[in-house]
Amino acid sequence: MIDAKQYEISTEPFYQAQADEVELYEAAYAARLPVMVKGPTGCGKSRFIEYMAWKLGRPLITVACNEDMTASDLVGRYLLDANGTRWLDGPLTTAARIGAICYLDEVVEARQDTTVVIHPLTDHRRTLPLDKKGELIEAHPDFQLVISYNPGYQSLMKDLKQSTKQRFTGLDFDYPNATTESSILAKETNIDLETAAKLVQIAEAARNLKGHGLDEGISTRLLVYAATLIKGGVAPKAACRMSLVRPITDDVDIRDTLDNAISVTFS
Repeated sequence: MIDAKQYEISTEPFYQAQADEVELYEAAYAARLPVMVKGPTGCGKSRFIEYMAWKLGRPLITVACNEDMTASDLVGRYLLDANGTRWLDGPLTTAARIGAICYLDEVVEARQDTTVVIHPLTDHRRTLPLDKKGELIEAHPDFQLVISYNPGYQSLMKDLKQSTKQRFTGLDFDYPNATTESSILAKETNIDLETAAKLVQIAEAARNLKGHGLDEGISTRLLVYAATLIKGGVAPKAACRMSLVRPITDDVDIRDTLDNAISVTFS
């Protein structure tokens, strides 16, 4: 028997709403509608889902999708043991059985033939066929499916099919405005607001370079890393170079541009 409590979030995750996303998600969950959250890397998508699972009092099972993930990784497989073979449920199957929120993070990374297995769970059927086991699971009444992906990385080879997209409601996420992002950093790391505002200023300069040498701007997650290092005693310029510049580019000219912005900001 699966203990759903092991998937519950006992402590409230910090999340600062930017608009009406909390209310919209609550409405979607009340109707058990599947939800797709879209936005750039490190903008708070996963934290939002964790917060909503906590707020709704539902267990959360998160799957970090990757290009090697198979359908069996999601639904389950037979394993050999001393007594022969036994079936082991995958995370999607477990969530459907216990009524958890199943969160497929960066679902676009998974192979398209893998994501097809979620289709019966996203319409009126709310079922999950286990073909290898010969079982049809009817999803628990509290089950909900949530997926996320970064539209900035989508391509002809890495995008969701329309037949998958149109099974979900959607929420768009982006980096918060400067005031909100500064307050998030202060809350997350206990850094002073003045320093937080300077970090956000650097991030905005980098985000303006997206599409002009940078594939992605500096994320809120990276800002939290920088603030954490500064709070721990690392010099601000060094913390910013380590956390905000080196992870996102190897281009010498862009590095110099961002390093200069850091030097000016923390002069």
